[in-house]
Amino acid sequence: MKLNINDIDINYKEYGNKKGKTLVFLHGWGQNIEMMRPLADRLQDKYHIIIIDLPGFGGSDEPKEVMNIYDYNEVVEKLLNELKVKNPTMIGHSFGGRISIVYASRNDVDKLILFGSPCIRKEKKLSLKVRILKKLKKVPGLNKLEGFAKRHIGSRDYKAASPMMRDILVKTVNEDLSDCAKKVSASTLLIWGDNDTEVSIEEAKETEKLFKDAALIILPNSTHYAYLENLNQVTNIINEFV
Repeated sequence: MKLNINDIDINYKEYGNKKGKTLVFLHGWGQNIEMMRPLADRLQDKYHIIIIDLPGFGGSDEPKEVMNIYDYNEVVEKLLNELKVKNPTMIGHSFGGRISIVYASRNDVDKLILFGSPCIRKEKKLSLKVRILKKLKKVPGLNKLEGFAKRHIGSRDYKAASPMMRDILVKTVNEDLSDCAKKVSASTLLIWGDNDTEVSIEEAKETEKLFKDAALIILPNSTHYAYLENLNQVTNIINEFV
């Protein structure tokens, strides 16, 4: 199914028990609806399920202009309004969790569930290679190397993205959502893998403290995709929490 939101065709799936509470699933960067289905499918008998392909991913169009995290949230807000969804439980992985935090800070939600979702902007120490390239950039005639440098030393997500999505990634990664987290009144559950190398447990603990009512569950021997690696356990946790 598709809806045109802000001149972008947005792909989404809606299924499950329409008499049950609504669960809205938002995937991580570079992913799509299918990454959320293994969990959502296990919950469809009890809940009304909506999974969205975020702009630029899956079956949704790529944005025509650079979007920030609040623009992504606006798309989600308008789509859910079109579907007449009120007071949903927002469930987001990584980038999708970031959007869910913004949504929950501005709208009534029943619950908020985050999987490995970065919230606090961290100033990371630059590698020697990056420091050298930054210095080269200031040398007349060598600033043309910037594009080459970004392609070759950027993150995996950056390298895999189109030019437009690269610009969006840079913009959205640099946004700190601490103030948004503090405005969330709904009960919040953070589910993290203890071996998450994308967003550390230390950051998860800091993020937990920002919310008015939150709890952190750490899943052992699990990565950034802990929700997929522990499907049965996470399904049970969500059923209990929601």
